Amino acid sequence: MNQATFIINRVLPILILMGLGYCIRRRQFLSEATVDDLRKIAVNLAVPSVLFISFLQMELKLTYVVIFGLMFFLCLALFGLGGWLKKRLNIQHIYFPFLMTGFEYGMLGMGLFGSAYGLEKIGYIAVVDLGHEIYIWFFYLAFLLMERDGLQKPAQLFKAFFKSPVIIGILAGVIFNLLGLSLWLDETPVTGGVMATLRILSGLAIPLILIIVGYGIKLDRQGVRDALPVIGVRLAVVVPLALVLNRFLIRGLLGLDAPFEAALFTLLVMPPPFIVPLYMRTDLPDERRYVHNVLTLYTVVSIFLFALYFILNPGI
Repeated sequence: MNQATFIINRVLPILILMGLGYCIRRRQFLSEATVDDLRKIAVNLAVPSVLFISFLQMELKLTYVVIFGLMFFLCLALFGLGGWLKKRLNIQHIYFPFLMTGFEYGMLGMGLFGSAYGLEKIGYIAVVDLGHEIYIWFFYLAFLLMERDGLQKPAQLFKAFFKSPVIIGILAGVIFNLLGLSLWLDETPVTGGVMATLRILSGLAIPLILIIVGYGIKLDRQGVRDALPVIGVRLAVVVPLALVLNRFLIRGLLGLDAPFEAALFTLLVMPPPFIVPLYMRTDLPDERRYVHNVLTLYTVVSIFLFALYFILNPGI
């Protein structure tokens, strides 16, 4: 099997699952209430399982602290830019700033990178992604909860953090990782069964979320017109930024290998996080449609940009 076929075979399931969700809505196979229940399974069970296992198995090195900090503060800066542009340009969509920051790593970036460059190189993009994950689950999620639930007091927000299954999954994964107990969890009776259960649950995350995203797709000409500005503005920022950071930071200052350059570019051209529809307000159907349209169109553009980069940089 050649690489082009391999990439197509890894990307196509993403498009098929989103299309399946769209068909389910169009044919009214599942009601909105049922999809909301599926969303709860994804948020409270499947996604925390994925994050626990990811952070448990991730190799943490002090030498990568610069990349962690870079991604973290870059995401914060993009969120700030989104808020500034919303006010400056009088953009009416309240979730515009959330679509200017964050990158869909788990359900798109990792699959594309691994398919093109080999699963043995997944560790490179995992390292680049770590600072981004910290931002997403400790700050981006907080902003989403504040918008959805009106949590504004620090005490309320702090309580919401540590009651969230997502946050619990991350913290548990990091703690067991630092304690070096990954193998122990797998090989010990009972805990080994729990780990096997978590892996089964984690397998539900990608199909569930993609079907939920596809279910919300209601793309029309007006939807395309509304989605294009945020996609255009964001790409105009992140694509040149990825090239500059690769040249002067990754390759120049840090002297890291080409796989890190490919990993950084891949992550920065990914669409906004697919979790946005899972945590956004349910009383704004037009806003939800807008978010789904942006995610859908951006995914297609991201796949095209990654494919172009891979054609120009096939060997790392």
